[in-house]
Amino acid sequence: MGGNISALVQLDTVSRVYTMGSSDVVALRAISLAIDSGEYIAITGTSGSGKSTLLQIIGCLDTPSAGRYVLNGTRVDALSDIELSRIRNFQIGFVFQAFHLLPQFNVCENIELPLLYRKLSKQEREDKVNEALAKVGLTKRGLHKPHELSGGERQRVAIARALVGSPSLLLADEPTGNLDQRTGDEIMQLIENLNDEGVTVVMVTHDLEKAGRAQRRIEMKDGLIL
Repeated sequence: MGGNISALVQLDTVSRVYTMGSSDVVALRAISLAIDSGEYIAITGTSGSGKSTLLQIIGCLDTPSAGRYVLNGTRVDALSDIELSRIRNFQIGFVFQAFHLLPQFNVCENIELPLLYRKLSKQEREDKVNEALAKVGLTKRGLHKPHELSGGERQRVAIARALVGSPSLLLADEPTGNLDQRTGDEIMQLIENLNDEGVTVVMVTHDLEKAGRAQRRIEMKDGLIL
């Protein structure tokens, strides 16, 4: 797929090559991909297929070695680090397998972190945090520290933190990888509810059953989309 003008995410012949010592490792090979606003996409493939590299490029955590990346109408492959961090803060929410919560902060403080980079009043930040907490069903857990929560609750906090800035794109890397089946299903349902509300979701997973719940599945192998 290429040349979709209305796409939220538009990759045109994007490659990513890492130099390891004296040799080059090709992680992505001239990938073209369009993701429309409101889509829910699962990226699957074996370890080393390039799926996490693709997610990192879509999330502006890494930049292409070649090719063009347009996000929400802005060409991002040529931006500076400061401009990229601004795009990550305002447009993209991240959910990882390992939660990445700061242990010294309580739930509300963890969720609030992305908002500290914006010029919002304390009251505006509080309102947004409370709204995000309610969305993930954790209104009564705001003052708890991460170590006082179950794995599923921690992932809910991570999702609330990803959502608090009202991103147009939610990226989830193995979001249920550290959870039991029942809790994983609850997190999947939460992600699907967010998609129903209009959030574009791109999820990397090795679980084909969970991938089957997405609107579209992209399978990767050797840095290519099959």
